[in-house]
Amino acid sequence: MLPFDIGFSLYLIAAAALVFVVIVAAVKTVPQGMNYTVERFGRYTRTLQPGLNILTPFVERVGEKINMREQVLLVPSQEVITRDNATVTANGVTFFQVLDAARAAYEVTDLENAILNLTMTNIRSVMGSMDLDELLSNRDEINSRVLRVVDAAVDPWGVKITRIEIKDIDPPEDLVQSMARQMKAEREKRALVLEADGARLAAIARAEGEKQALILAAEGRREAAWRDAEARERTAEAEAKATASVSAAIAEGSIQAINYFVADKYVSALRDIAAAPNQRTLILPVDAVATLGSLAGIAEIARETFRPAGEAPAAPRGQRTTPSARELEAAVRRSMATAASAPAEPPPQSPASADPEPARERALRQRRLAEAGEGEGGGEREG
Repeated sequence: MLPFDIGFSLYLIAAAALVFVVIVAAVKTVPQGMNYTVERFGRYTRTLQPGLNILTPFVERVGEKINMREQVLLVPSQEVITRDNATVTANGVTFFQVLDAARAAYEVTDLENAILNLTMTNIRSVMGSMDLDELLSNRDEINSRVLRVVDAAVDPWGVKITRIEIKDIDPPEDLVQSMARQMKAEREKRALVLEADGARLAAIARAEGEKQALILAAEGRREAAWRDAEARERTAEAEAKATASVSAAIAEGSIQAINYFVADKYVSALRDIAAAPNQRTLILPVDAVATLGSLAGIAEIARETFRPAGEAPAAPRGQRTTPSARELEAAVRRSMATAASAPAEPPPQSPASADPEPARERALRQRRLAEAGEGEGGGEREG
C-alpha cells in the first residue's frame, strides 16, 4: 500500500504543477500604457491591450513589449558647418510616440537608435543650408523643418514625432568675440544716430522758436510804429487845429492870441531848461521885466479865454479894474515856481529884479500901455 500512496501523491503534485504552468503561460496581464505582441510559432498574430488576456499555452507567446506613451530622446552635441563655413556645435531633444505596436516592433530594429540617428542627420542637413546669422535667429524655423522631415521618415514605423527642439547652438570662441564686437559696434552706431537725430530735432525746435520770437517782435514793432504814427497824427491834428484857431483869431484882429501863443512857447522853453537832469542853476535873462510883463499878459489872456459864459465882459478902458499889486505878485510867483519845478540852487538875481517894487510898477505901466493900445484899436474899429 505504501508505494502506491507515494506514487499517487507524486502524480497529484506533477498535475498541480502542470496546471500552474499552463495557467501562467495562458494568462497575461498587460499594464496601462503598454502593448504586447503575440506570436504563434514565431509569427505575429495579434496585439494584447492593457488588462487581462488569455493565450494558447505552449502555442502562443508574447513577442515584444512596446511602450505606447510619449517618450523623450536626447540628441547629443554634434558639429555642424553652416553655409558660410562657420562651425557650430548643436544639440537637441526629440519627443516621439508609438502609434502602432506591431510596426514599431517588426518594421525597424532598435527603434530609439533609428530615430536618434535620423534626427541628427536631418539637423545637420537643415542647419548646414543656413548662414550663421540666420541659424542663430531662426530656431523655430529649424525645429519645424527638422520635425517635418523626421516625422515623414518614421511614419512607416508606426511612430509619431511630436516635437523636435534645438537646445544649444554654440559657435567657436573667436566667433563669439567677433559677434560681440559687431554687436557693440551696431549699438554704438544706433546710439550715435539717435543722438544726431535728437540734436537735429533740438536745432529745428530752437530755430522754430527763434523764428516765432522774431515774428512776434516784428509784429510788436509794427503795432508800436502804427500807434506812434497814430499819436503823431493826432498831435499834428491838434496842433493844426490850434494853429487854425490862432490864425482865425489873428485874422479877426485879436493881438492877444499872438501874445498867448508866444508866451506859451516861452514858458515851455523855460520849463524844459529847468527840468534838465544836469541843471542845478537857473539863470534868467537880463530883461526880466519883459518876462514878467509877458507872464502878466498870459494871466490876463487866460482870464479872458476861460471866462464863464454868464460873467459880464471886461469893462471899457475908462472903467476897467486893474488887479492889485498883491494879486499880480502871487501870479508871477506861481508861474516862476512852475517853471523851476526841478530841484536846483536858487538862481542869482539880476540888478533889475533885486527890488520887486520897481518891477511891479513897470509891469503895471506896461499893462496900462497895452490897455491903452487896445482901447485905441477898438476906437479905430468903431470909427
